[in-house]
Amino acid sequence: MKSTFNNPVLIKELKLRFRSFKSFAGILFYLLVLSIFVFGFIFISTNFTGSGFINPEQSVILFGMLTYVQLALILFITPGLTAGAISSEREKQTLNILLTTSQSSFQIIFGKMSSSIVFLFLLLIAGLPLYSLVFLFGGISPGQLLIIFAYLIVTMITIASIGIMFSTLIRKTIISMITTYGAMLFLTGITAFFFMIGMSMVQNTPPSQISPAPLTHFWAMINPIALMMTLITPEMSDSLYELTKIHFPVWAGYLIFYTLITSLCLWIALKKLRVNMKKKK
Repeated sequence: MKSTFNNPVLIKELKLRFRSFKSFAGILFYLLVLSIFVFGFIFISTNFTGSGFINPEQSVILFGMLTYVQLALILFITPGLTAGAISSEREKQTLNILLTTSQSSFQIIFGKMSSSIVFLFLLLIAGLPLYSLVFLFGGISPGQLLIIFAYLIVTMITIASIGIMFSTLIRKTIISMITTYGAMLFLTGITAFFFMIGMSMVQNTPPSQISPAPLTHFWAMINPIALMMTLITPEMSDSLYELTKIHFPVWAGYLIFYTLITSLCLWIALKKLRVNMKKKK
């Protein structure tokens, strides 16, 4: 465990990342986007509606907006940070030098991926002061915020592992990045499309002929947008259970599926990192 965190690759990546102006510009852009949504919503709610205050129902809406903005930024930023972790070393012809060091494949993959996750985690922490404004108006509990953050971190780690896997398998960074964004699009857009098709079929079925719809429930379980909807408004989970006739929790299915995807992607990355070197030997 000590050698895992006392990792030269991780230390080098962290120093390079946090000494770069781009990292701080990224944090500034991230907070700027969140601030625009928060203060814009407060301005509209207090001035245009004429109420002069925000009620708990509006606070829940603000919390949901913040959550989806953070989710969108994580989905957009994570592939860009991880999809070139290994392929960029290969393009700069420094990967073979890195592989001849005493660092194991796990330390290399762990160091590359962890440096990106630490930066993304810093983005989440930096947004906490804006989230704290929600508690001033009520409607949201601290426990609900912790659950949302936990699943944002799970989503972040999974997308990072997908990016590392494609960066290991694909030699060109741009192609690796496009492929990672394609996988992210499948997990968000394509699964949402299949889910809506399944829901429309269930709703158009006569009540006497309604049967369990496990496939529709599965698409909801692996979609991060659907998961956040059920976490923000638990009533939507009950509605989903009534329509699909499947009472398996969405959050549990999401956690199981994304844990399996993360484990599989990291296993593939570890196995394929030194393939070319073994062939040369």
